[in-house]
Amino acid sequence: MKAIVYRSTGGPDVMELVERPMPEPGLGEVRVRVRMSGVNPTDWKARRGSRGHTDGVEQVPNQDGAGVVDAVGEGVDPAWAGRRVWIWEAAWQRADGTAQQYVVLPLRQAVPLPDNASFELGASLGIPALTAHRCLTVAEGGPDRLGPSAMAGRTVLVAGGAGAVGNAAIQLARWAGATVITTVSSPEKEALARAAGAHHVVNYRTGDAAAAIRAVAPDGVDTVVEVAPAPNADLDLAVLAPNGTVALYANDGGNELAVPVLPMMFGNLRWQAVMIYTVPATAKDHAVAAVSAAVADGALRVGERSGLPLHRFPVERVADAHAAVERGTVGKVLIELP
Repeated sequence: MKAIVYRSTGGPDVMELVERPMPEPGLGEVRVRVRMSGVNPTDWKARRGSRGHTDGVEQVPNQDGAGVVDAVGEGVDPAWAGRRVWIWEAAWQRADGTAQQYVVLPLRQAVPLPDNASFELGASLGIPALTAHRCLTVAEGGPDRLGPSAMAGRTVLVAGGAGAVGNAAIQLARWAGATVITTVSSPEKEALARAAGAHHVVNYRTGDAAAAIRAVAPDGVDTVVEVAPAPNADLDLAVLAPNGTVALYANDGGNELAVPVLPMMFGNLRWQAVMIYTVPATAKDHAVAAVSAAVADGALRVGERSGLPLHRFPVERVADAHAAVERGTVGKVLIELP
């Protein structure tokens, strides 16, 4: 079978297309014929060496994907064979990601994908959607698992609503009944955030963002889904409601966060870090179940009309795909497996 591997860390050019033996599923595992592999920022960061790598060991990149189960291991119901699935965290603490024609992984990490949901959608879920779910469920008194009306009466601010996590957060929050505000940096990104379903969109480069957010949420926002916690600390502090939470899932714009203690204390405010790979197992289970339910309800979508343009690359151009994510291409980058 065809697979993308790298044996040392570095730029996109360290990856190569090779032939590998067909893997066989073991106890509690399934083998998935991968149709689409999704590329996330953590994928290129891992390839650059963020999680360490032993030189000479073959690593297949990419956490997310979608395809069809074509074989099952011992202990797995044979009825799984032939099912369409989406895959999450295939390469986390494993050498086998989704950038290959077949991947073997624990059954838990292969989730049924409805027939009316595309493989493009399936490969776009994983890290972005699970991260968004966690960010939306860490607030004081918030739901542990999203569903229709789970966030009714709450106001959510999504920083960077045109990004993959931002897009998923907007759609999931809308599905859960929240009022959704998002910040963007350009008219083009404003159009994408509106397509995703944001009720209010604020271009932070064209005026007073805090005033604009307070104008539509005079009592403040309950949850901020934050991609750039350091640059946005003052803005978040200015718009948070009492007992509000900033759920930060990235460090765009800087790795050092400074917030004044007394305003945090008087407001009973919380800055909550989110790293989806290491959240508690129960929270991961809730996220997988909720994302699946949102897909079944038609509440999670991809494509430019849904605020997340798709950029498809054949597997032979995996380096171009990774480079596109690395330079911040807006939308979702996908690799098509032959």
